[in-house]
Amino acid sequence: MKDPLNRFSKLENSPKRIVSLVPSQTELLYYLGLDEEIVGITKFCIHPNHWFRSKQKVGGTKTVRIELVKELAPDLIIANKEENTKEDIERLQAFCPVWVSDISSFDDALAMIDDLGLLLNKTAASTRLVNQLRSTRQQFVSAHIHKIPSLYFIWKNPYMVAGGDTFINDMMKWAGFLNVMDQNRYPILDLVALQKMNPKLILLSSEPFPFKQEDVDELSEVLPGAQVLLVDGELFSWYGSRMLQSFEYFSALHEQIQ
Repeated sequence: MKDPLNRFSKLENSPKRIVSLVPSQTELLYYLGLDEEIVGITKFCIHPNHWFRSKQKVGGTKTVRIELVKELAPDLIIANKEENTKEDIERLQAFCPVWVSDISSFDDALAMIDDLGLLLNKTAASTRLVNQLRSTRQQFVSAHIHKIPSLYFIWKNPYMVAGGDTFINDMMKWAGFLNVMDQNRYPILDLVALQKMNPKLILLSSEPFPFKQEDVDELSEVLPGAQVLLVDGELFSWYGSRMLQSFEYFSALHEQIQ
C-alpha cells in the first residue's frame, strides 16, 4: 500500500518495532492495541501517560534524533508531512520504511485510521473507530447547523491563526464555527487586520502556544464586540482516537457562547 505522499511500499511482514513521530498518531496506535511494538516516541507524545513515562524519547517532532532512532532498529517509522520535516523524513528513509500521513480534513483523518489499521493488521479496531467517529460527527452536525464567524489563534508574538487547508479549519467547520480567515495555512495577523475582520468569536488554543487568561483580557479589549474563549487545542488539532472526545467538547463550547 502507498502512503498519502505515494512514497511507501507494502511491508513484507507485520512491523514488530515501530517509532511514532506524531503525538496524535502515537495515541491512535495505543487505541489500536499496540504496545510492545512501539519502541520510540517524541517528547511531545504525552498520551497515553504511561507511554510518555516509559517509552524511549527520540527528540521532538521537528528535531528528531536520527542516530537514536537508528539505534532502536525500527522496522517501521510513522510520521506526518506537516508535523515532521522533509529533511528528517528523508534521512530516516535511508535505513527504515517511513509511512507519512498528510491530514487536512476530518475525512483525511478517517482515511489515515483505515490505512494504519490495514498496515498494522488492526482492521477490526480501526474500522470500529472510523464508524464511531462518523456517527458522532453526524449526530453533532444535526444538532448544530449554525455557523459563528470565528478565528482560531495558535501563536502569539506574532499572532498566527489557522487558515484554510488545515485540519483545524475543517474541524472548526464541523464544530459550527465559520473561519473568517480566507488565507491558507497559518497566516500572521496584526491587531489592525484583526479589527477589520470583526470576528464574533475568538478561540485561543492551548497549543502550540499556551494562551492564558491575560491573553483573553488583551484581545477582549481590542475587540469588545467579540467573545474570547480559551480552548483545548488537542480537541481541534489531534487527528486519531482523541477525535472521539471532540464533538462532546464542541457541544460544551456552544453552551458557553453568548
